[in-house]
Amino acid sequence: SKIGGRMGTVPIVINVYIIWNSAVRHSTVWCEEAAMENDERIMKTVDDSRTEQVHILFPRSLNSQGRLYGGELLAWLDEIAGIVARRHSGMDTVTASIDRLDFKAGASLGDTVYINGYLTYVGKTSMEVRIDSYVEEPKSGMRRLINTAFFVMVALGQDGKPAPVPGLKIRTINEQQAWESGKRRKELSKNRRTEGY
Repeated sequence: SKIGGRMGTVPIVINVYIIWNSAVRHSTVWCEEAAMENDERIMKTVDDSRTEQVHILFPRSLNSQGRLYGGELLAWLDEIAGIVARRHSGMDTVTASIDRLDFKAGASLGDTVYINGYLTYVGKTSMEVRIDSYVEEPKSGMRRLINTAFFVMVALGQDGKPAPVPGLKIRTINEQQAWESGKRRKELSKNRRTEGY
């Protein structure tokens, strides 16, 4: 696969959803109502499963243009998504879909690539994982965003079928905004499947 083989040349469309809240305390109340299906559902936080990886780019990870090969980055992202989902669910997981994969800039030989994955939305058996990838400047430590992706993962029980996962305890306004955006993406995805595209 040569997905994103030339990073930085793909037109980007970004959908931004903004939710106004008057206080962080509203986030906690909202979470308890939206995330829990019943009083016995185990709840975990975003930080409980947050996963980070760091890679230094060697020649084997570059395409013919001398930039990070998109397929290599995609493999790293899929691995991160699987780890985040497994940490949250405590079960084996599979990749159900990649909802968004936006290449914003490239990375070159010797660059340090920092990848951060975390949950944004949780359904009954599915989990949405957002993954942000950066190039980290060695001297300043500043990070430049090069890719954003959303993976949908599904937990599997011992019988190999989708199994219920813990709820997601929302603690901040930013996490609540991410939850609402994830909920909208899930609804859009369901509509696309219904309409056959």
